[in-house]
Amino acid sequence: MSESRLSPNYRTEIVQDLTNIDANDWDALLAAQAEPTPFLRHAFLQALHASGSGSATDDTGWSPRFLALWVPDGKEPGRDRLAAAMPLYAKSHSYGEYVFDWAWADAYRQHGIPYYPKWLAAIPFTPVRGARLLAEDELSRRVLLRFALALAQESELSSLHVLFPSDHEADLMDEAGMMMRHGVQFHWTNPGYENFDAFLATLSQKKRKNIRAERRRVTEAGITFRHLRGADIDDDAWKLFNRCYRQTYRDHHSTPYLNLDFFRRIGAAMPEHLLLVIAEREGRDIASSLLVYDADPAVSTLYGRYWGALEHHPCLHFETAYYQPLEFCIREGIGTFEGGAQGEHKMARGFLPVATRSAHWLAHPSFADAVERFLERERQGIDAYMDELNERNPFAGARE
Repeated sequence: MSESRLSPNYRTEIVQDLTNIDANDWDALLAAQAEPTPFLRHAFLQALHASGSGSATDDTGWSPRFLALWVPDGKEPGRDRLAAAMPLYAKSHSYGEYVFDWAWADAYRQHGIPYYPKWLAAIPFTPVRGARLLAEDELSRRVLLRFALALAQESELSSLHVLFPSDHEADLMDEAGMMMRHGVQFHWTNPGYENFDAFLATLSQKKRKNIRAERRRVTEAGITFRHLRGADIDDDAWKLFNRCYRQTYRDHHSTPYLNLDFFRRIGAAMPEHLLLVIAEREGRDIASSLLVYDADPAVSTLYGRYWGALEHHPCLHFETAYYQPLEFCIREGIGTFEGGAQGEHKMARGFLPVATRSAHWLAHPSFADAVERFLERERQGIDAYMDELNERNPFAGARE
């Protein structure tokens, strides 16, 4: 790690090993944010860094360079308190980000200018909006952002990208001169449905009919489900899930980002946030989906993360990754289900479009100007797309 003084009151560090920040201090800072998520828990990030091949490490192009701001504790002489922190990586590619800048990298390459490595503030492989500038107060938050921009400007790296920040943080980044990129995700909200049928009753007749038909096909195939929470997910269950997860990547001729060691680590370190849905047919486990949730009333969100299957059955994906989790949300009173990146097909299942933002700074003035013009055109397209999606609202009240 390296350190410097940004002002008389703050000591700054670039931390390459997250174990050098106390987990309790990090998690306490996270818990104080307006939009915390389990994916910024110290344990989740450390599992990504410590689980080796296939996760977020130097060898896979994710080099941790976390930013930390410290202030004198005041209660304990000689001890500093963690006042702010930011997940930051030196990235040698653009995989696992879900905000696509491959065209920017290609333009740099065509002009003989290196785009990689770049600075990236994000949760690896996780397109979830939430806090990125963890801070104990607004001043520390602004100082942290200033520190990140100063680091980007003084380094030889091409750019700084902050993905899926909270709305307030995005506003701060906009004010600081970063370029804003807009996107769309699809989220389901729970106003307090009594059961799944009560949710279906709010949809248009065609949507209700289609969902019931999809669920019936799975039932008629003899497939049943069980839900495992937290400590009930034993090692056999993790091995099953890992097989399903890896098989689905193989079926799509792709390489999985994560590995069994990662899943075991989060299972041991943060079981209170985990739900595993397992599909069974004729005495065999054939598919599973892993979800992360926070039942705290201030957050109350279920996040759809990973899915896989060992056998193909019509509509099995929808049942395992959407309908079973929706039933869990309704039963547990969870207010929001974020189904993951993109996926316009989710609207037919009661998910509605939600705008997202990311923030970008490019060192090269000419490329920065070109990207800014591109982002303005892209935003106009996103705005038109959002209008089109909202006109296709799946809920009965909007159409009938």
